[in-house]
Amino acid sequence: MSNPNRSFYVREITRKVEEQINSVRRELANLLSIGVITSDTSNNRLYYEVNQKFAQFEALSMMFGDTPSIKKLPKKKAGSDDTVSDTLEAEIRSLGNVQLALLTGQFTRDEQSGIDILLVGDLNKTKVENFVADLEQTEKKDIRFVVFTEADFRYRQQINDRFTVNVLESKIQAIIDRDGLLVEEK
Repeated sequence: MSNPNRSFYVREITRKVEEQINSVRRELANLLSIGVITSDTSNNRLYYEVNQKFAQFEALSMMFGDTPSIKKLPKKKAGSDDTVSDTLEAEIRSLGNVQLALLTGQFTRDEQSGIDILLVGDLNKTKVENFVADLEQTEKKDIRFVVFTEADFRYRQQINDRFTVNVLESKIQAIIDRDGLLVEEK
């Protein structure tokens, strides 16, 4: 529940929960049968992901997730990924005055957005480029990223800029949302 946009394959889950593979498979089948999770095949692996359309998703997320209520957009709910955010958050914060950091694209297996990382704030361009270059070496993939100032990001949201709308309607993982740019207004 703390990783609502992240898909996991069986062996990865087995390692994380430190249980026998047969036990994990049995529980995944149970969760799948009642609709708590969904499955998808990619690269000859069966991936499991939390079903955000499940009737009790919000309640389960409040009980077991560690994310705040995030603006509800079609086909996604932002969250944080324990394995990614712990490491990346500190690195991203060191880039400058970061107000929003989102992972999407190859990090969430959703290419609708056209990018992999969105950063908002007053950031050091050289540090950002070095960070992305290091991440590309680690991931062994090209990383597509965009950096906006807060004013530019808010303006793009206000005018429903196609690029920004596409990013926010895709699956995202919010690593940092310091000023509540995504938090639901009440």
